[in-house]
Amino acid sequence: MKTLFKSTALLLFIHFIVSTGFAQVQYQQKRDFNLSISGTSTMHDWEMKTSKIACNATFTFYEDGELGGLSLLDFTMPTESLKSERTGLDAVAYNALKTKQHPTITFNLIKASVSKQGTLINCSGKLTVAGETREVDLVAAARMSPDHSINIRGSKQIDMRDFDIDPPTFLFGKFKTGEIVTINFDLTFRQ
Repeated sequence: MKTLFKSTALLLFIHFIVSTGFAQVQYQQKRDFNLSISGTSTMHDWEMKTSKIACNATFTFYEDGELGGLSLLDFTMPTESLKSERTGLDAVAYNALKTKQHPTITFNLIKASVSKQGTLINCSGKLTVAGETREVDLVAAARMSPDHSINIRGSKQIDMRDFDIDPPTFLFGKFKTGEIVTINFDLTFRQ
């Protein structure tokens, strides 16, 4: 009985220390979001952009208000919200991304760590593109504003073939895109 009492007391003490040292806050991305995907082709470089995304995050903070962790990050984006300056390029990209069968791109956080200064986030998660899910690692810069909004900015290179996407070709194969694309993201979370 004494052992059970000691174990329970120890767990309560640890819970008290942890709960008083950190605060978890749910954030949502509401309007300040920019994501672009860029790549190369034998004809010209290309870029597609979107600002349409649904994204939730839960950040933890130290008592002094400094960013301490990230415990939830999920986003969903309609694939056909990605637009370039050329509708022909968009159509080719949508075909390669199989948007009719897989209309969204999603990311679900597995784990994350935040630097001691709260300025760098390393995370891994499951990215689903064109119906294929792969684990990817991301590194992003974090900046907290005086209004307590949090800006996350970074980029990631991805090989299309890792998601079973054949790099698109056009004009009967005369031109083709490179296998590597770069995803750039800049989003601001608000409470």
